[in-house]
Amino acid sequence: MNNFEYYRPTRILFGKGQIEQLSRLLPRDTKILMVYGGGSIKKNGVYDQVTAALKGFDYLEFGGVEPNPEYETCMRAIELVKKENIGFLLSVGGGSTLDATKFIAAGAKFAGQDPYDIITKGLPVADALPLASVITLPATGSEMNGNAVISRASMGLKASFVSEKVYPQFSVIDPSVTFTLPVRQTLNGIVDTFVHTMEQYCTYDVNTPLQDEWMLALMRVLIAETPKVLADPEDFNARANIFWCATCGLNHFMSLGCVQDWATHGIGHELTADYGLDHAQALAVVLPRLLQTQKATKKGKLAKLAYEVFGVNEPDEIKAAGVAIYKIEEFFGSIGMKTHLKDYGIDRTEAAEKTRAKFAARDIHLGEHANITADTAYEILMGS
Repeated sequence: MNNFEYYRPTRILFGKGQIEQLSRLLPRDTKILMVYGGGSIKKNGVYDQVTAALKGFDYLEFGGVEPNPEYETCMRAIELVKKENIGFLLSVGGGSTLDATKFIAAGAKFAGQDPYDIITKGLPVADALPLASVITLPATGSEMNGNAVISRASMGLKASFVSEKVYPQFSVIDPSVTFTLPVRQTLNGIVDTFVHTMEQYCTYDVNTPLQDEWMLALMRVLIAETPKVLADPEDFNARANIFWCATCGLNHFMSLGCVQDWATHGIGHELTADYGLDHAQALAVVLPRLLQTQKATKKGKLAKLAYEVFGVNEPDEIKAAGVAIYKIEEFFGSIGMKTHLKDYGIDRTEAAEKTRAKFAARDIHLGEHANITADTAYEILMGS
């Protein structure tokens, strides 16, 4: 097991009716900015619950955060934060809204010229405004980590940053608010969670048996609960289990001391930036092909996945690894998630060439062995 340091300062309030706890946890001695997206929270009742809890607080609202949050939108919010002397940020919505809120928190305190340098130049976040979230979509795990992904269309980029300065102080998770989620968003969250777990699990063994079991268990639960929530969108228990899987899928607890990958995300971000695919749609396209190209080095973990998650009985390790890849793609297909670029009307040759050019220009090397280069990304997308 590799050395690790673990720090998670986020308080989680999980269950029905927890939004009303905002009145107890939010600061009353500073102005709050409530950040949200395209307005779905006004249709599902979350907005009304939050504003009821905010009665008596000094707060403003900022709406319009995109599903892939844009730099320019975040910068408008940063201007508002500075103009109005905002002291606390409350994200209300999905992971994209929370990612934007994290960038706003960091950008409002950034001492340089362009806060996006935090992402493109890897500059450390020296300070950030405090923030919290009411999370309404199980997917990114952003409610319990310091990660954020921000797009900048003018540069053709979608990229991430990580900082302990932008952990939410607390996050409210009420699974009942997901009853009205469109099927597309439900599927996206399930696939995103599955791929997050795979990126942390499916590398090579460094003697982390407990962590491996946690990750395998999460994938088993996710696969078992998905048909339930698709059959009955108001199955609270299934919604709750999927939401907790999503949160645990990227709070980094399960993968302590492990080797991680994240190449699927790196390539998937390019597809989203170039073609506007939903994040999870891009991941579902990339993951099976990436696993196929890396099967020889990932065979041990893939075989274990085949045995313990999919119940495969194949003693030959490399064959079992191949079956695992097939089963993953079969699972995606069984819930209606497409896994080929052609399914979205995208020319794979064009997409592969675009991604290869971007990777080559930035000299990108991804994967646990840093062996996924521009040419490898090209091969992966040509196989899609």
